[in-house]
Amino acid sequence: MLVKRGIAVSPGVAIGAAWIFGAERLRVRHYTTKSAIDTDIARFRAALDAVCVEIEGNQKIANQQLGEQYGAIFGAHLLMARSPQLTDEIERLIREKINTPEYACKQVLERYAEVFRNLGNQYHAERAHDINDLQSRLLRYLLGKQRQELGDLSKPVIVLARNLTPSETASLKREFVLGFATEEGGPTSHTAILAGALELPAVVGIGDFLSEIENGDKVIIDGNRGEVIINPVESVLAEYLESQQKFRTNYAALEIERTAEPITADGERIQMLGNIEFPGETEHCLERGADGIGLYRTEFLYLGATKEPSEEDHYNAYCEVIHSLGDREVVIRTLDLGADKVPSVGVHHPASANPALGLRSIRLSLQYLEGFKIQLRAILRAAKHAQSGRVKIMFPMISSLYEFRQAKMVVRDVMDDLDEAGVPFQREVPVGMMVEVPSAAILAEEFAAEVDFFSIGTNDLIQYTLAVDRGDPAVSSHYRTGDPAILRLISMVVKAAENHKIPVTVCGQMSSDPKFLPLLIGLGIRRISVTPHAIPELKAVLRQLNIPQCKDIATHAEWLGLSRVIDNYLQGELRKICPQLGR
Repeated sequence: MLVKRGIAVSPGVAIGAAWIFGAERLRVRHYTTKSAIDTDIARFRAALDAVCVEIEGNQKIANQQLGEQYGAIFGAHLLMARSPQLTDEIERLIREKINTPEYACKQVLERYAEVFRNLGNQYHAERAHDINDLQSRLLRYLLGKQRQELGDLSKPVIVLARNLTPSETASLKREFVLGFATEEGGPTSHTAILAGALELPAVVGIGDFLSEIENGDKVIIDGNRGEVIINPVESVLAEYLESQQKFRTNYAALEIERTAEPITADGERIQMLGNIEFPGETEHCLERGADGIGLYRTEFLYLGATKEPSEEDHYNAYCEVIHSLGDREVVIRTLDLGADKVPSVGVHHPASANPALGLRSIRLSLQYLEGFKIQLRAILRAAKHAQSGRVKIMFPMISSLYEFRQAKMVVRDVMDDLDEAGVPFQREVPVGMMVEVPSAAILAEEFAAEVDFFSIGTNDLIQYTLAVDRGDPAVSSHYRTGDPAILRLISMVVKAAENHKIPVTVCGQMSSDPKFLPLLIGLGIRRISVTPHAIPELKAVLRQLNIPQCKDIATHAEWLGLSRVIDNYLQGELRKICPQLGR
C-alpha cells in the first residue's frame, strides 16, 4: 500500500480502478518554406478559429450545467485566444523566421507561460497552466492529432494525471469519473474550482507519483484529508468501503434532512448558513436547507479578469444573490485577495516573498481605496433591495482595531458620497469582521465593543496560529483543526461576543465537519456557515444533540490537551451520537 498526500480541493471519497491520463508530447517541425508561408498562416487561422469554437462549446456547457460564473473560466480562455497581440506574434514568427505555425505557437505560448511562472506566486503559476491548455488545443488541430479524451470514458475510473486543464476537467462525465488526483495544481486553480462545482472528490499538488502506479490499480481518493491511497491493504479498503456503504444507506435519510429545522433534541435553534463563491451557488444552498448565506466570497469577479470589475459588475452579482434569498440574510465579505490578483494593482506591486503575510485582504483594500469604495458602493446599493439588516458587510483578515476603524470609516465616507449624489442605498447595514488572525482573537473583547458581529474563519486561524501553510503537503500533518490553541481562541471570541451580545459564526472547514459540531455548540456557537453539500448531514447530527451533552464534550476536549487525541475523541463521540455517520 502506498499513501500519497496532497491538497484537498473537493471533499468526498472515491474508490476505483486507476486510469492514467497521459499528456503525450507532440513533435513539431521548426521551419517551413517561403512558398508555404501563406498556406501556413491560413492553417494557423483555421486552427485558431476551431479552437475558439471548441472553447465556446465548453463555455456553453459550463454555463448550462454549472452556471455562468464557471463559464467565465472559458470566457477568459477565449479572450486570450482572440488576443490580437498573440495572433500578431505568432504570424510574425511564421513570416519573418519561416517557422511552422506549430513551432511558432509553441514558442510564443511557452514564453507567455514562463513569464507567468516566474512572477513569484502560486496564482500566476496556475494561470500559466491555462496558457498551456490553449497551446495543447492549437497543436492538436494543427497536427491533426486525436487527443486522449476524458469525455470518451465508458466505465467508472479514478483519473490520475500530471495535471488537468480546465477544459479537461469540465469534460469529465460524473457517471464515469469517480474522482481525480494530480501531481501538480493548487487550491486556487481553475481546475480545483471546477472540481468543487462538479462535486467530484479531488486531490491536487501531490508531487511525482504516476511512475509508481499502473492502469487498473485499486485507488482511494480521500478528498476530505487530501490523501491518495494506492493498492490499499484489505483492512483499509474495507474501512473505506464500509464508509461508502454507510453513506449510500443513509443518503435517503439525509435528503429528508434538507427540509428539517436545525434544532437540537432539547429545542435549541442553530442557524445553519451556506458558504458561496458564485451567485449561482445560492440555489444549491437553499435546496439543501440553508437559512441564508453566512459567507459570500466576492473574489470570483476577479477570476481570469484582465481589468478591474466595475461597480455595476459588483452590483449585479450582489443583486442576484439578494433576490435569490428573499428575506434570508447574506454576509458579503469584501475582497480577500493579494495585490498580485487584482489587475489594476498587481502590475504595479512586486510579488511578495510570503503572500500570506503580505499586502492582501483588508490591507489591500485600505491601500487601494478606489477599488474598495467601488465594492462598498455596490453592496450598499444592492442592500436597498433587501430588508434592513439582511445584508451584512464583513471585512477579512482584520488584525488590529485601527484597521477595523479605518475600514468602517470608508463605509461612512461611501454613504456620504451616495447621499450627496442622491443614489438610493441601505443605511442600516451591519458591519462585522472575520476572526482569522490570532491578534483578533486575543483582542476579541475590545473588538466586540465596536463590531456588529464576528465570523471565525478557522482555516486561516489554524494556519496563522500553528504556523502551517494549509496548502503545503510537506507540513499538512501539522495542520490540526482540533488543536487546543484553536479551541482556546474560539472560546475567547465566543465569550467576548456573549459579553457584548453580538452574534458569532464559524465559517471555516471546521464547521462543515460533523465531528466538530457538538464541540462548537458546546463552546457556545449558535451559528455556523458551511459548504452546501454538508448541510443535510450536519442537520442529522444536530437533531440528535442536546446542549448539556455538547458542553460536556467541549469541556472534555479542552481537558485532553493533544490535537490527535481530541480528534479521536470527537470521532468516537460522533459514532455514539449518530452511528450511521460516525465514519
